[in-house]
Amino acid sequence: MQRKAHLDALAVSLLVGCCLVWGGQQVLAKATIAEIPPIFQAALRLTGATVLLLLWCTLRRIPLFKSDGSLSAGLLAGALFAAEFAFLFSALSFSSASRATLLLYTSPFWVASLLPLIVKSEKLRLPQWMGLLLAFLAVMFVLREGVAQGASPQQWQGDLLALAGGMSWGLTTVAIRSSSRLMAVSPEKLLFYQLGVGAISLPFLSLLLGERWVWQWSTFVVVSLALQTVVAAFASYLVWMWMLGRYPATRLSVFVFLTPIFALLFGAVWLGETVSIHLVVGIALVGAGIVLVNRRPTA
Repeated sequence: MQRKAHLDALAVSLLVGCCLVWGGQQVLAKATIAEIPPIFQAALRLTGATVLLLLWCTLRRIPLFKSDGSLSAGLLAGALFAAEFAFLFSALSFSSASRATLLLYTSPFWVASLLPLIVKSEKLRLPQWMGLLLAFLAVMFVLREGVAQGASPQQWQGDLLALAGGMSWGLTTVAIRSSSRLMAVSPEKLLFYQLGVGAISLPFLSLLLGERWVWQWSTFVVVSLALQTVVAAFASYLVWMWMLGRYPATRLSVFVFLTPIFALLFGAVWLGETVSIHLVVGIALVGAGIVLVNRRPTA
């Protein structure tokens, strides 16, 4: 597959669609925690998405278990992916969906800082580093609100968990892009590593944390889990894996800072979450950072 140096119209369209889905899924997950514990909820969606992926690959005759030397790197990416969801869903128990989502999207800092050291084609220019700095200032501006208002221990716990989720996501991207073996496999197999490890490990983590497994679900929970599983954990992640193999990961990773905007809108309209000036300004800085990172050189 030929890699592209910049994001084209197709990539931008797919990214906007994915960001819309991901922003909405955080709000759905937050609303569903009232009925299903967070880690158990994450385990259910990843298990369901794994089953759907197996069916998809069977119908399309895409080999998943053929030996190709990608197992060790795939398991590492899968473990980091599972950690991201464990941290994120735990964070949603203590923080608003919009705040947790913004802090989750510190992941591009890890990608931009580490990946160019391994993959030279991912090196950023000065304007792109300025874009990352703006996005970083956005996160600091949001965290400043918690300091000024005397955030509760639970709020700080949620912030730290969301930041850990962002680190795990960033390291997942670095692990994938820095492995030539993983870059050579199909998007379906790449996603299978991540969903599969999460589907196996998260149920054990849920039991270890003493979560109550609830099997009698309301209509809302059924719809929520269906959307999270089919649209978010299966379809959108499959598209994301395809784009990682075709476009620069640094540009993709920063562009998805759009997700907190959608999370903010969904959270405010649906959950009635507070829209503070710190959050609005932070998201505006994120948008400016996206523009800088994805600008093409003039010469």
